[in-house]
Amino acid sequence: MRVFVTGAAGWVGSAVTKELIQHGHQVLGLARSDATAEAITKAGGEVLRGDLEDLESLKKGAQDTDGTLHLAFIHDFTNMAHATAVDRAAISALAEVVAGTGKPVIITSGSLIVADLGGDVADEDTDIDRSVPWSDRWKSEDLILSLSKEKDVKGMIVRLTPTVHGDGDKGFIPGLIAAARKNGAAIYVGDGSAKWPAVHRYDAAALYRLALEKGKAGGIYHASAEQGIAQKDIQGLIGKVLNLPVESKPMQEGLPKLGFFAHVTSMDKPLSSEKTQKELGWHPKEPGLLADMEAHYFKDTAQSKYQF
Repeated sequence: MRVFVTGAAGWVGSAVTKELIQHGHQVLGLARSDATAEAITKAGGEVLRGDLEDLESLKKGAQDTDGTLHLAFIHDFTNMAHATAVDRAAISALAEVVAGTGKPVIITSGSLIVADLGGDVADEDTDIDRSVPWSDRWKSEDLILSLSKEKDVKGMIVRLTPTVHGDGDKGFIPGLIAAARKNGAAIYVGDGSAKWPAVHRYDAAALYRLALEKGKAGGIYHASAEQGIAQKDIQGLIGKVLNLPVESKPMQEGLPKLGFFAHVTSMDKPLSSEKTQKELGWHPKEPGLLADMEAHYFKDTAQSKYQF
């Protein structure tokens, strides 16, 4: 298949590009800069210049290929309303030109929007939480599912876990490590029992490919290789490697130390991918989060795009 990929040079998208090409597919990657275009070309893909707000380029990419993987997103936590509005407009444009064709449009969401079950494990059928104050990204899920039902779009959702880990990660985990160094302690909120699901970026890439090849219209797929790792275990490893104390703080004391991440790490949302694995034949094989952290996350050069 010739596949249009937004975010083709990003953290997960670059792994997806590699995965697709290794399995005989061709990649047309959206590029908004020369650096992005060069990265896509070096990976073996073709380039379509444009960005998420260039709807005509998005339509062309979807129209000229056999399927679309939409991974690009504006990760601006200071203006999530704008980021999610751009996402919905992009999804609408991608879907518009493939309605009735059977071409898949697979969008990306996050597992933290799944409803809080009080620590119980959520699955692909668990409802989403439409009341979260920090993001309305759930509207993108509602949009693609409604387009699937009403406009004959072969739309699907891949939900990524809060940490998609691997060597070179610049996400939340490096941010927590940086916060520990700054604070002189590895800090978790409450009793530290809140659990995060996790997946290695290469396993996530394999899931996108399998959804493209085998997924069904309206499918919801969980990129969760590990159902849940407790925050006290994550911070315990950080403290051990950095030789720092590991401390529990109530939310009001954790906020000045961790910023918005105090809220995010207190979410107890373990996530199952059992149905995803059975339907798509997805079998995660990469190292788990804690092993990956120990192997790759404590280099002096490790950085995060998030500041605390």
